[in-house]
Amino acid sequence: MTQTNTHFAHAVIKGVDSQPRKTNVVASLVRDRYVGDAVIILENTPRRAARAVRKAIESAAANLMNNPNVSINPQSIRIARISVTAGTRMRRYKPASRGRALPFEKISSNIFVEVAGEEKVKKGTTKDEGKEQK
Repeated sequence: MTQTNTHFAHAVIKGVDSQPRKTNVVASLVRDRYVGDAVIILENTPRRAARAVRKAIESAAANLMNNPNVSINPQSIRIARISVTAGTRMRRYKPASRGRALPFEKISSNIFVEVAGEEKVKKGTTKDEGKEQK
């Protein structure tokens, strides 16, 4: 019986110039999917936040693949957790009539992605196989 180990990696993108409510709609499209499927979905999604979510997912997958201690099967990488939270708010002012200035806020988002992948099964010869060959 082979035993596979699951490994995790994450990526965070802060200060995305999109409101968290709109970014969360895009994130919910790819929640609990494999990374390959998620990237294809996001490439064909006509929303501005899709590019930032895709970059976060690809970054987390690259963090998992480039771990020198573990060899991960690329087809087994899935999105374990994705969350969008509110980032910093920049206060700005818009000119109005009679010399007034009306305040508004530019809202940003933080995207957190955690991916999980299965370790590659190592092909090794056991002692029994060596005896049969002799």
